[in-house]
Amino acid sequence: MLPHDKSGPRDAYFLRLQSALKAAGQTLPILVVDRNRLSQNLEQLKQDLAPNMALRIVAKSLPSIPLLKEVATEMKTNHFMTFNAPMLEAVSEAFPDADQLLGKPFPVQAAAKFYSNQSGGVPRGRIGWLIDTNARLAEYAELAAARSLTLEISLELDVGLHRGGFVPGDELDRALATIHQSAHLNLHGFMGYDAHVAKAPKAFGMRRGALTKALSTYRAALAQASALFGPDHVQKMIRNGAGSPTFKLHKDTEILNEVSVGSALVRPTDFDTDLLKLYAPALFIATPALKVIGPMQTPVIEKLDLIKNALNPNLSTRVFIHGGYWKAMPVDPPGLSNHKTYGRSSNQELLVGGAHVPLVADDFVFLRPTQSEAVLLQFGDIAVFEDGAITDHWAPMAISA
Repeated sequence: MLPHDKSGPRDAYFLRLQSALKAAGQTLPILVVDRNRLSQNLEQLKQDLAPNMALRIVAKSLPSIPLLKEVATEMKTNHFMTFNAPMLEAVSEAFPDADQLLGKPFPVQAAAKFYSNQSGGVPRGRIGWLIDTNARLAEYAELAAARSLTLEISLELDVGLHRGGFVPGDELDRALATIHQSAHLNLHGFMGYDAHVAKAPKAFGMRRGALTKALSTYRAALAQASALFGPDHVQKMIRNGAGSPTFKLHKDTEILNEVSVGSALVRPTDFDTDLLKLYAPALFIATPALKVIGPMQTPVIEKLDLIKNALNPNLSTRVFIHGGYWKAMPVDPPGLSNHKTYGRSSNQELLVGGAHVPLVADDFVFLRPTQSEAVLLQFGDIAVFEDGAITDHWAPMAISA
């Protein structure tokens, strides 16, 4: 069966967004956050969190201090998950009372440098250093003793994702004993990321089984900690898990007492899942169409295009955009796509579409990022779209993801 023409009228939402950008004098590619949709997503998150479940904001997924402040204020939390030293420092500066949990282990040299950069050698707020092995724990214990520090240690658990961390057993016992016996280490808590659960199919109970196994692993680790530190400590310590793909699966605080969420609040395409279908896409790349011209002409093999264009109506219009090669998918005007033979470009990317692409030069093409954590750092200040107008610009963090 031959393909049908996928082009057609533009969505009224994107026409309003285009008008707002033109009214603001925008002429370059820019990232746009829809503040109204963000607000809706925050309200949805409040409904979806289990009773008494704490929220930890994933800073790498929302790497802009104004954006983090918006979320933290609305959700009434000062808990953040951070992922590198510049991010740790930026959040410490912006949120002096922040409770930060590292989302991945740091080389001990990075931790030492972080403390050296702090006034008086002691950062503001609270930091849970993520530890995945006993070898790394020994390095952090040595750092703490050498600098007369007391470090909060969070142990990473492998609850089924299998990218490192402790599993219940002897190695976890060793780590817990090291912390318990140290005058310089405190057990901040556990972190067990279970993104694999959301990717498991529902069929044959595979997703339910993956979740049950993850929780069972976490429960066994908590039992080991309780045997050494006591149930009161374990009840009060950070028991972090989940993430945007899976936080809705955790219905109570029996195992976890906090979940981490970030990307769900702007919902890039990688998060178009059944669990997040009530969250509105709130993040877009807007880029001018530099050239809107006729049917596809492939360099060197132009004669073959006569046949290809006749068979595929979605090669009827070529749109060359300002920039490109982003982690993103065209969403408006409808029916635009990359051309595999022509290839990608970060200068003037080619998009092809049907005969009815309602676009002229200098109109905007809109794309949805596939993820937020890298894309939010690529465009400079982020345009804030609210009530039909560009009302603000939010600076991204000066970091790498």
